[in-house]
Amino acid sequence: MSDKELNGVNVAKFGGTSVANFAAMSNCAKIIKNNPATRVVVVSASAGVTNLLVDIANTAMSKEQIKQKLAEIEAIQHSILTDLGSPADVSDKLYQLLSSLSDLALHEEIIHRADLKDALLSHGERMSSLLFSQVLKQIDVNAENFDVRNVLKTDSQFGKATPNLAAIKAAAANLMLPSLENTVFVTQGFIGSDEQGETTTLGRGGSDFTAALLAEALEAQTCEIWTDVIGVYTTDPRITAAARPLPELSFEEAAEMATFGAKVLHPATMEPALRQNIKVFVGSSREPEKGGTWIVKDCETQPAYRAITRRKEQVMVTVKTPKMMYAQGFLQRVFTIIAKHKLSVDLVTTSEISVAFTLDNPANSVTEQLNKATLDELSEFCDVKVEDNYDLVTVVGNNMHSEAGVSNRIFNAVAEHNLRMICYGANPHNLSLLVKDSASAEVVCALHKALFE
Repeated sequence: MSDKELNGVNVAKFGGTSVANFAAMSNCAKIIKNNPATRVVVVSASAGVTNLLVDIANTAMSKEQIKQKLAEIEAIQHSILTDLGSPADVSDKLYQLLSSLSDLALHEEIIHRADLKDALLSHGERMSSLLFSQVLKQIDVNAENFDVRNVLKTDSQFGKATPNLAAIKAAAANLMLPSLENTVFVTQGFIGSDEQGETTTLGRGGSDFTAALLAEALEAQTCEIWTDVIGVYTTDPRITAAARPLPELSFEEAAEMATFGAKVLHPATMEPALRQNIKVFVGSSREPEKGGTWIVKDCETQPAYRAITRRKEQVMVTVKTPKMMYAQGFLQRVFTIIAKHKLSVDLVTTSEISVAFTLDNPANSVTEQLNKATLDELSEFCDVKVEDNYDLVTVVGNNMHSEAGVSNRIFNAVAEHNLRMICYGANPHNLSLLVKDSASAEVVCALHKALFE
């Protein structure tokens, strides 16, 4: 393929609900057939499968309980196979994958070894890509079920591997590019492999990231993220019915939204798109005719307020010591410990003798993310206070630090609510409020009413 032709390539990613069953897959197949530029298709596991695999990988269960989970997974995949007419070659490959999955699930070390967990979790995407490639073939699309692990090379950090960009680009040029003009590659999101060929994963939601990485490696022009909602909304429509889809977002706005809780996009997706200036589209595979949201480098408009996000299950940690006053190196010492334990800090505020910061706590248990070792090390030189049951509400927009009246409008909207922490972003795109989880939905609704309705 020439460079000129290559620039027209589109990479399309379909989430779990989009490949949940044969009917959903058929909708997606039509979207692909209607866009000849789509040469790479990245799929998630069928809806429900990943949750079952995560349960098997992380929960101590009896063999009978594991077999019950496996039976549920098989039922989801077998239903699609039956609707396909159970072609012999696909049936054989699917049952090989189910057998391999069963062996890993019943491995006595499964909940203790990260490498086995990643190998097990990969089966969801491997099964859905096998079945979806056959759906495409049945409507006369020349599709190939391609193992992304041959291209998406990573380090060996199982569970949250870091991609090797140079290796990915070289492998894509060698294994995908020569056939791109005549073949639609149907491949897996979320998974990769390290230098030893061991299966790795990019972390939950990593299928978006996979699509963006492949689009970057192939120098594609566009990357489509097909999900079950019509684009990116002004806020989560489950919180307020007044939320509306946005026609466009900038890369910076989308990155802020993803980082601060918007579930439509994986936070890392924007990095490859921004590096290569790849336009990203988000739309509904159920209703493709309704359009969606384009994420681009330069938007036609740059409003002060673009959207509101909510990031749930946050903890706030306050470290305090009188010795901090006029002392050098205190912050460095605190954040060296945080980095050592691989904790990611979102917000930070400081006073003369204390520092407060927020952390994700997805298991809703302080010990899950902020472990005892971290607290013990911090306690050696300061008092530590941990508060949980918070959510982070963020207003995303433009020039928020310099445009007159922006903060006044926001704070007037939430005047009746207690704000535990307030933080302007280090860039002009966000203002974040830490509030009690019991009040966060009300805060989002109040802000949305004041800013968008």
